[in-house]
Amino acid sequence: MSQDELLVLIYKKDEKAFTYLYDMYSKSLFAVINVLIKNREEAEDVLQEVFVKIWKNIDSYHENKGRFYTWILNIARNTSIDKLRSKNFNNSQKNLSSDNFVHLLDDSNKLVNKIDTIGIQEFVKKLKPKCIAIIDLLFFKGYTQQEASEELAIPLGTIKTQNRNCINDLRIYLKL
Repeated sequence: MSQDELLVLIYKKDEKAFTYLYDMYSKSLFAVINVLIKNREEAEDVLQEVFVKIWKNIDSYHENKGRFYTWILNIARNTSIDKLRSKNFNNSQKNLSSDNFVHLLDDSNKLVNKIDTIGIQEFVKKLKPKCIAIIDLLFFKGYTQQEASEELAIPLGTIKTQNRNCINDLRIYLKL
């Protein structure tokens, strides 16, 4: 089935069109979504949401404004970004199970200067209080620089600069 024939059926809300639409575009859209989301189950949920949005919003697609594939690709990309920015998704990423970090403890011989994974926090405690707060949020709690900026009520540029300076101070303590 050609794309033009598919579009005619979608505009008519023909149920077969949804199956054709999915068969034609699901793999390529999933690949784009999976690159952004990086979690297969979440990516599959986003893919389903994308197809529902395509189906419901087909009237907003205009051939003279761009290709159909570009339009649905933008829907997939924007939906993925919305998912990444959502509070629930961010919270689920911050509360990762300790099982995800067991390999770090098992590979302790590979760590620079034989610093154990948990012991690094002792070095962080030697830093200035502002550095402790920034490193705690960014590295131990998984905040983005933007989120840390909002949490600490410090401008984003200042967070970036102080983070770099704090990491340099930490390197001095570790003699790296």
